Amino acid sequence: METRKVQVTGGSTYTVSLPKSWATNNGVEAGSVVEFYPESDSLLLTPKNDRGQLEGSIDITNLQDEELRRAVFTMYVSGFDIITLEASRITTEQRRTISAATQSLVGLEVLEETGNKVVIQDLLDSSELSIHNAVTRMRLIALSMLDDAITAIAENDDDIARDVIERDEDVDRLWFVVSRIFRATLRTAKATEELGMSREVCFDYHSSARQLERIADHAAKIGQLTLQLPEVDEDVIESYEALHEDSTAVIDKAMDALLMDDSEKATELANEARESILDIDEHARAIDKLLRKQDPQQAQLLGLVVDSLSRCADYGGNIAETALQKAAPRP
Repeated sequence: METRKVQVTGGSTYTVSLPKSWATNNGVEAGSVVEFYPESDSLLLTPKNDRGQLEGSIDITNLQDEELRRAVFTMYVSGFDIITLEASRITTEQRRTISAATQSLVGLEVLEETGNKVVIQDLLDSSELSIHNAVTRMRLIALSMLDDAITAIAENDDDIARDVIERDEDVDRLWFVVSRIFRATLRTAKATEELGMSREVCFDYHSSARQLERIADHAAKIGQLTLQLPEVDEDVIESYEALHEDSTAVIDKAMDALLMDDSEKATELANEARESILDIDEHARAIDKLLRKQDPQQAQLLGLVVDSLSRCADYGGNIAETALQKAAPRP
């Protein structure tokens, strides 16, 4: 850390010198333009960035299937606008994987293809993306998936179950968007300013989005279990519906608290959400006892549904914890 004394020039202008080593390392010299970004009681300074789109490349010669998909996802979340995938020869299977990965991400399109190169470009204007809207959309989809997953079991409807499974990709797309925005705010002060919220709040949204993504995963898991289950007894269905109602109430209260500007009301709601999880745990144990009357193989599958609903409530509790931190006074 270095310190500098603020001076006054011209009677009204405050000036402060820059550390020479920092200026040299960042290409700042006489005549250079720097940018200032106010953030609470801090003022961030950065060299003016005239770069256009961020470009990155990766050698995919030895990458296949899930590893290749993850490589594309990682480059996207890291913030690259143009991604070049290179190999001595890109196979047909690799092209299929790249195409599937591209379709799984918001805004990406294949720009160029040759025998040894695929170029992907993000066509969205990052400054127009809203982390608030993305998280709100994730909430709506994840909870509707959970509702429909329970309906699929109650009605023994495989079509609804398959629809739930497919919608998990919509939540994943939004999760990658939230992650991309969040990492951009960590990288540059300009991204934080364009977003219109502090890094702390952005972190809170990112943490909660992760919980919503997991809730959607469990809704999809219930959908997959439905495809394996025969018709379920009415008393089991009723217990599922009651547990589902309690779990979604936790998630809704937690998300309302997270998105609320009134700190006092947000704290009250978040605490209510956390306290109700204990009742859900007792409810889940009661259902487990009910399932002992079922055929052992079916009871195991039915027990996994109970576990998923309980975990969804726990994820709601995690969101409530984040909401409490967001509502707490700033030091």
